[in-house]
Amino acid sequence: MALRLFDTGTRTVRAFVPVRPGEASLYVCGATVQGPPHIGHVRSGVSFDILARWLAHTGHRVTLCRNVTDIDDKILARAAAEGVPHWALAQRNERAFTAAYQALGCLPPTVEPRATGHVPEMTALMRELVGRGHAYAAGGDVLFSVGSLADYGALSGRVGEDAARAGAGGRVPGGGDAKRDPRDFALWKAAKPGEPSWETPWGPGRPGWHLECSAMARRYLGDSFDIHGGGIDLLFPHHENERAQSAAAGCGFARYWMHNAWVTTGGEKMSKSLGNSLLVSAILATCRPVVLRYYLGTPHYRSAIEYGPAALEEAASAYGRIEQFVLRAHEYAGPLAREAGARPSGLPGPSALPGPFTAALDDDLGVPQATAVVHQRVREGNAALAADDKEQVVRLLGEVRAMLGVLGLDPLDPHWAAGRDADPAGSPGHGGTVGALVELALEERRLARAARDYAAADRIRDRLAAAGVELEDTPAGPRWALDGRR
Repeated sequence: MALRLFDTGTRTVRAFVPVRPGEASLYVCGATVQGPPHIGHVRSGVSFDILARWLAHTGHRVTLCRNVTDIDDKILARAAAEGVPHWALAQRNERAFTAAYQALGCLPPTVEPRATGHVPEMTALMRELVGRGHAYAAGGDVLFSVGSLADYGALSGRVGEDAARAGAGGRVPGGGDAKRDPRDFALWKAAKPGEPSWETPWGPGRPGWHLECSAMARRYLGDSFDIHGGGIDLLFPHHENERAQSAAAGCGFARYWMHNAWVTTGGEKMSKSLGNSLLVSAILATCRPVVLRYYLGTPHYRSAIEYGPAALEEAASAYGRIEQFVLRAHEYAGPLAREAGARPSGLPGPSALPGPFTAALDDDLGVPQATAVVHQRVREGNAALAADDKEQVVRLLGEVRAMLGVLGLDPLDPHWAAGRDADPAGSPGHGGTVGALVELALEERRLARAARDYAAADRIRDRLAAAGVELEDTPAGPRWALDGRR
């Protein structure tokens, strides 16, 4: 089955047919860098990273453009409140977003343009819109004429009062009263005292949010491209207005629109305005990045995720079962398994995925069903380990690692291996206070067993179990897991 994706624009699942055969072009709305990222922000990064990985696996040459909005009303307000230049605030938070994406194993985008670096492209797009009668100047602002586009609202289905409220939200003093229609929105905002500005034929000012994305998508992906992605909260007015101004300029723009759902707390969207944000940096102080990726990436991208510590613990336990099998099988099978990374003849590689896994991802990126296949193979692999069936272990290890590679979750990927080395909670053979204490207890148990004091050895094992440390004796020595983490 070929890849099929849910297109928000048509509200149907459609076969993916790229603009250019063998290529896939994606524009994903990235960060507005008014503050550091919370886990609601980075869900989009993880979801579209999985999509990009799957497109690459299925033979597409992927171009991923993920923008940075580094000039915006909220950025200016936050910078003023902190008493710092707007560019210093934007740079600080952009670095925090980059660090969060990297920590969660998101592959870097092909290009990551900043809005402030693309004012010439925005000016050119405004010239076209004004020339075509779809935009007009008003008191130093440039406004898009919503009424000039017959199908405005086709993407979101929201028109009338909704659109009027969205237009009012983009109003700036001086230009707002000159609107021809309450629904019209700002492409360009006239300069205010003390604010950054750029020169244009309509006077100094700064760009509107919607214009930025249309101009950058066109610059790097062309008039028509394959997929436009982002959070569902961006559907209206941001994506609706992007589509409108690009269509008015004669661009085909995005052929598919994909939107990931929210991360919620208490049933409400995670946002700074609600005061329920959970910063990525705070979560990662108590949770391994790979577990957070598993938590954010394995639900279906169109399903909301309700955040809670218990849910994160469940993700840690589920990923721990996968990780334990991979590490045990890798160690048990010896050199043959260690060669799996090079994919020698006879071992499954990235193209040798189980059919149900492939079918799940081809069906609108069905990661939950794909993850279920991973866990099924892990159970079979554990049975093979128990039966001392090395051939079966190697086969299943190859399949599991191939699937995890697509999902960005392979425990033997150097990115996550390095994370285990730095795990503050401690992992076998690595640093960390807890790790050091566990290793000390294991050494005492080894000495007790060597002295044939099995009662003492059992007491040590029982104390470790009571502390949440799962212990397993293997031919290569004891292995331990803490709260499902290997």
